[in-house]
Amino acid sequence: MTLAAPLAIYLLAALAEIAGCFAFWAWLRLDKSALWLLPGMLSLALFAWLLTRIDVTFAGRAYAAYGGIYVLASLGWLWLTEGQIPTRWDLLGGGLCVLGAMVVLAGSRG
Repeated sequence: MTLAAPLAIYLLAALAEIAGCFAFWAWLRLDKSALWLLPGMLSLALFAWLLTRIDVTFAGRAYAAYGGIYVLASLGWLWLTEGQIPTRWDLLGGGLCVLGAMVVLAGSRG
């Protein structure tokens, strides 16, 4: 498996996790209906399932690499969903996190 496949899975997992967590945020912080929790829980279950699709020997390594992708996806959510343009510091930090995730993934195959 090349690095492209796990990165795609991580991006899908990040979207599922962020959407699921946002559903809880909407319910608790934006006074949305408790019905938001149903798709939120399904989305979080999808997130957990997607992480099991990563081809690494240890779960901790999969989670560590995922963290970098999650940061970048969160900045995308900030911009595209919440309308806040990430600052240059946000982008620099996100880029460093993605670089770290790639190092973890590449190193686990070496």
